[in-house]
Amino acid sequence: MSTATEDTSLPANPPEPVADSALDRFFEITRRGSTVRREVVAGITTFATMAYIVVLNPLIIGTAPDKNGTLLGIAPVAGVTALVAAVMTILMGVVGKVPFAVATGLGLNAFVAYSVATQMSWAEAMGLVVIEGLIIAVLVVTGFRQAVFRAIPAELKAAIAAGIGLFIAIIGLVDGGLVRRIPDAAGTTVPVQLGNDGTLRGWPVLVFVIGLLLTGALVARRVRGGILLGILITTVIAVIVDRVTQPGPAFVDGQPNPTGWQLNVPALPDPLVSAPDLHLVGNVSFTAFANAGVMTALLLVFTLVLADFFDVMGTTVGLSRQAGLATPEGDIPRLGRVLFVDGAAAVAGGAANASSATTYIESSAGIAEGGRTGLTNVVTGVLFLGALLLTPLVSLVPSEAAAPALVIVGALMIRQVRDIDFTDVGVAIPAFLTMVLMPFTYSITNGIGAGFLSWVVIRVVQGRARQIHPLLWAVSAAFLIYFGINAVKALTGVN
Repeated sequence: MSTATEDTSLPANPPEPVADSALDRFFEITRRGSTVRREVVAGITTFATMAYIVVLNPLIIGTAPDKNGTLLGIAPVAGVTALVAAVMTILMGVVGKVPFAVATGLGLNAFVAYSVATQMSWAEAMGLVVIEGLIIAVLVVTGFRQAVFRAIPAELKAAIAAGIGLFIAIIGLVDGGLVRRIPDAAGTTVPVQLGNDGTLRGWPVLVFVIGLLLTGALVARRVRGGILLGILITTVIAVIVDRVTQPGPAFVDGQPNPTGWQLNVPALPDPLVSAPDLHLVGNVSFTAFANAGVMTALLLVFTLVLADFFDVMGTTVGLSRQAGLATPEGDIPRLGRVLFVDGAAAVAGGAANASSATTYIESSAGIAEGGRTGLTNVVTGVLFLGALLLTPLVSLVPSEAAAPALVIVGALMIRQVRDIDFTDVGVAIPAFLTMVLMPFTYSITNGIGAGFLSWVVIRVVQGRARQIHPLLWAVSAAFLIYFGINAVKALTGVN
């Protein structure tokens, strides 16, 4: 009887927590079980874990020459990287009302730098990024995104992510001086080697090795902001090493200096703080289809869409579950808004010459600190606005100090292989080709194309052609033309 009395005294449906301010009501802070203080702490934490992109992206985008040998420059790319991260992170918080920060995507920026810009001007490459973002937005609006998502086998999605991780890692190893091309590569069986002559020489390489071990240790210890902290500490070490040993740049008076700094010498800029250089904003062109070829441009856009498409889908689902925003059935509130803002971020990244921006998995650090609403994003975005004034400092960071982060991020991305069933040869071969061809050919496009084509061929041979989605047939046909483009040109007489 007492139990029954106690039960009837309790309300059948506990009342919703009452919001006590307009800010609380707008972001649903109390309703989601959070507080303003907790959201602010979460926003700072998220910024600390992903601020490295303001240093790292310029060393990828700003130092890679386009087809004409033009460089965007480190300082300008740092400025637009911080600007895009600030604006789009705040927009995601206000429109999507989720704690999912946005910034230039690692992997996507490497693809733009080393696979897209090498075939056209930077303005044209960024024009393709803008088109990619618009396509993503249209796919969201029309609902077609889910159909495309179902067309690509899950194993290939995992292989693409893992392959990009390997690609990023090899870039980091090369930029750090640990892996170098053998000078007489044409006459050797192995085109790359350890260091300059099979050994590690030079103070800059030692700085890279220290940075790699330090950053790895920080990440392994789950230190918040470990990647950024690793870059900062390694940079301090680099400045000290440069002052004491003065190894100089990699080229002196046009002559190679094998033991010098690979990209930039770690010297203090003057001034340390200045107004950001944003002249790259709006410097885009849509003439790539005419100058690089329609098929080449289409395939590059497709690859951008594919990489952005699946990376964002997985990240959004994972972060939503971590934050407790997903329903028991797996539905995500405001998913359309979140994905649309992500597409808009790709457009903004291309328009600003920062490369495609996307939702960051590092947002999980802020969520772990209690971030549950878009207010977390607003705090992170405001901090990125502050970073705009400090962009000259990126010239202080040598590639040997930032490259370890690429290797560590690559190591984290390779974990996607756990979702691949290597006991099934029909899965193992396409997945393997996807992963290894990306770093071996220095092209993400080649890896994806080889994976798709081999998947289709093996499934047909296995008598499982009916399992191939029609969209995968179409994409594989496009890649067949891509790989055989010279033969197609010869047969058709097209120059």
